[in-house]
Amino acid sequence: MFDRADFCRIAPFGAYVFFMVLEDVLLKFGWEANDLRMLYVVKIAVVVGLLWVMRKAYSELRWPIDSSFRTWMVAISAGVIVFIAWINLTADWMVMGEAVGFDPRDNDEIDWFLVTVRLIGAALVVPVMEELFWRSFLMRWIDHPSFLTVNPAQVGLKAFCITAALFALAHSLWFAGLFAGIVYNLLYMRSGTLWSPILAHATTNGILGAWVICTGNWGFW
Repeated sequence: MFDRADFCRIAPFGAYVFFMVLEDVLLKFGWEANDLRMLYVVKIAVVVGLLWVMRKAYSELRWPIDSSFRTWMVAISAGVIVFIAWINLTADWMVMGEAVGFDPRDNDEIDWFLVTVRLIGAALVVPVMEELFWRSFLMRWIDHPSFLTVNPAQVGLKAFCITAALFALAHSLWFAGLFAGIVYNLLYMRSGTLWSPILAHATTNGILGAWVICTGNWGFW
């Protein structure tokens, strides 16, 4: 059902999800969230390792030589808008389950190693890994199993909606996730380059990380 091209985009995302599930299981078995913080370091290291090993398979990550300055400004602006939506779309009905968050403090002292890894992971690693899976692979694969042949601009409404909905369900702030999924989908389809949603996603996560550190709203991490 899946070939090598599929696997290379599923594996890093699958590894990330595996560690999320592992953390949930350990919490249910009585582990404290603070005792599992280093698991994020391992998770990011594994994902980076997989992305690096399979880097030659990611043809969609070749830098677009014909991209315009406007493309990147639109992506950055979209990332800022998604960030604003993310911290405001928090009504009870917009939240699914309860997010554990990531609190890098020990006795009210911030562990800057953990903060640095979290920021790098959220702003640099996760956007590449997730956009390879959600936009480049899944959204196009729903349209046609030979997804690499699908022009992003020609993705159908069904694939667009399913991808946005699943992206929403992957986040506890599901309504904000839905909004983000729609924005990132549109960026990919309009620009034709995966670097556009990657940049937007990185902008969202980077600003969110800085905001979390400045305000202490660790639940958003």
